Amino acid sequence: MDDDSQTDKAVSSTEHGAGGNGVGTTRRFILMLIIVAAVSPLGINLYLPSMPGMAVSLGVDYAAIQFTLSVYLAAVALGQLFIGPISDRYGRRPILLGGLVLFVVGSVICMLAPNIAVLNVGRVVQALGGCAGITLSRAIVRDLYDRTRAASMIAYVTMGMAVAPMIAPTIGGVLEAIHGWRASFAFLTAFGLLTLVTVQFLLHETNPWRGQAGNKARDLVSGYGKLVGVPAFWGFALTAGLTSASFFAFVGGAAHVTINLMGRTPVEYGLYFGLVSVGYMAGNFCSGKYVAVMGPLRMIRLGIIVGGVAVLLMALLYALNDMEPAFIFVPTMLLGLGNGLVMPSCIAGAVSVRPESAGAASGLAGSMQIGLGAIATPLVAALVGVSGWPMIIGTGVCILLSVFSLLLVRN
Repeated sequence: MDDDSQTDKAVSSTEHGAGGNGVGTTRRFILMLIIVAAVSPLGINLYLPSMPGMAVSLGVDYAAIQFTLSVYLAAVALGQLFIGPISDRYGRRPILLGGLVLFVVGSVICMLAPNIAVLNVGRVVQALGGCAGITLSRAIVRDLYDRTRAASMIAYVTMGMAVAPMIAPTIGGVLEAIHGWRASFAFLTAFGLLTLVTVQFLLHETNPWRGQAGNKARDLVSGYGKLVGVPAFWGFALTAGLTSASFFAFVGGAAHVTINLMGRTPVEYGLYFGLVSVGYMAGNFCSGKYVAVMGPLRMIRLGIIVGGVAVLLMALLYALNDMEPAFIFVPTMLLGLGNGLVMPSCIAGAVSVRPESAGAASGLAGSMQIGLGAIATPLVAALVGVSGWPMIIGTGVCILLSVFSLLLVRN
């Protein structure tokens, strides 16, 4: 009862602060969360088509450029561990605004980078700022809604957010062709500034437990103490992380396989990559619409099955013809669909086991999600020298492991 009244107060305050009430306000608020959540995925996906060109421009090999993606993912994973619990104590709004400022600064460093070392520094700064959007958009939703409704709302936010990785490689490919790789980071700088202004005007504090986590520095990690002994949290978080890692295993090899092994252009790669995001959007739409009917666990199981079918189909088609991009990207559209079915319910489950520590839960779950991706990406990138099979096998292993991690959830 207490939590409900606190949540009602937060919803009320947010709607008032957004400048209105009712459906219009809710849509505007969700749109803002979509933009916020899209910041980091844009940082991941926009420059993917530029990777081969960046290697030539900076005089390094492809693995060194691929490492800039791994560095970004590792920094996102680390940053979320701190941003989540800090937002539980100090509130979502100030931490999010600070994160967006960092993202803009990091994007400028990347845009002006004269060498690979400075580029990596910029990527770390960019990632530490961008991860605030991932962590806090989820925590904000949990501040305002109960677990089942949170799964639905996270699905809608993620569905909208999926537009970013869907169109980002296409935009990046065009920018690469016209202005070179630095134009992608100029675009990220502008997007970060736009998001910062949007949050400044539309977001009011949503955390009804702000300040209750304690008033000493050591209490910033107290939220984790409430999570470590809950098997359901680990089940939800690991399943989300491994399902996401299946996608990152594909990303780790897709650009090299498509551009270098199949001889296609960065623009073609960007267009094909859009199929993955279409599947991801469809999965999130189905989650938002049907999770209340099916229940979160059934939705997660269905998503894992769809992901497994996707990998088997990709393996079959690639064995038939290893020079046709559609034979890896069309099955990966199904992988995106499976991800979209799994992720919202897993994240909502993880942040709901201890609502007063939603920020810490979102941060730790998000860190695991990105951290496992940071492991999968360079591992696959190092193995796809002359064949796409390591990419397919790596994707399948991640899906298989997610089956076992879900056994930790007893509900």
